[in-house]
Amino acid sequence: MAQSNQGNRIKQPSLSQLRAFVAVAEYLHFRDAAAAIGMSQPALSGAVSALEEALGVQLIERTTRKVLLSPAGERLAVRARVVLEAVGELMEEAEAVRAPFTGVLRLGVIPTVAPYLLPAVLRLVHDRYPELDLQVHEEQTSSLLEGLAAGRLDLLLLAVPLGVPGVVELPLFDEDFVLVMEREHWLGGRTDIPREALRELPLLLLDEGHCLRDQALDICREAGRTEGAPVTTTAAGLSTLVQLVAGGLGVTLLPRTAVTVETGRNDALTTGYFTEPAPSRRVALAMRTGAARHEEFEEFAAALRVAMKALPVRVTTGTHSD
Repeated sequence: MAQSNQGNRIKQPSLSQLRAFVAVAEYLHFRDAAAAIGMSQPALSGAVSALEEALGVQLIERTTRKVLLSPAGERLAVRARVVLEAVGELMEEAEAVRAPFTGVLRLGVIPTVAPYLLPAVLRLVHDRYPELDLQVHEEQTSSLLEGLAAGRLDLLLLAVPLGVPGVVELPLFDEDFVLVMEREHWLGGRTDIPREALRELPLLLLDEGHCLRDQALDICREAGRTEGAPVTTTAAGLSTLVQLVAGGLGVTLLPRTAVTVETGRNDALTTGYFTEPAPSRRVALAMRTGAARHEEFEEFAAALRVAMKALPVRVTTGTHSD
């Protein structure tokens, strides 16, 4: 019996077997799992069978119609994912040690930043970091933070503060909000609009889930706007929001970096600027606390600050916050 146990311990599962099993556990379908990890279906089935033999337990219940995880499979799938994540972190750290600004960088960006800042980001990467494989993912803040925590994303570009444990913010710049309205609006063209003007204006905002909506509501509350004042939420993006303003449905707030892109092509719109200090937002990079590539990301933030000086923003210093 002792010899048998010793023999079982010699059989170690391979990473390929673990990846195959985790894919099957996720998709519960051999064909879909095989396609997801770039493996043929027979090879995938063989890898899972070999893993079952190595572990001495049945992981998968196979029927003619579907695939199910056995009770042991349910438990071990969790462990297998942890192992693969740890291996991924090992490879990430080794890659970072070998050479900074090479390999893949998965950058998550919020929708109210992406169209206006990505040209500068992409130009910087192309000119200064040609060996960097930048992969951009546009998502709302909550999804980006989940992706960062899970290791799906490496770095985020978004509005702060986040107030999330385990995340380090690298501030890039502050930018003012601008009031956008129909051309004939009585506030159009002014540069001395008091915040209090927001108390009764028919304000159009983005849908729930956008951090820009929350920031705009905070600005309105600071201006003394009551909960009963009209707020219309009908837009999923800034372009639609601006078209609604042009159609006479109300006014809205845009960050300065978005104004030229969103209003420059529409003669029916005009802008107004608030008295100092104007309502503003801060945009930053965000990374995991203790990220293997933290020095690389801090250097990237410094380079971005220089690149952002051409935009209508106030570039921040290089201090970061946890």
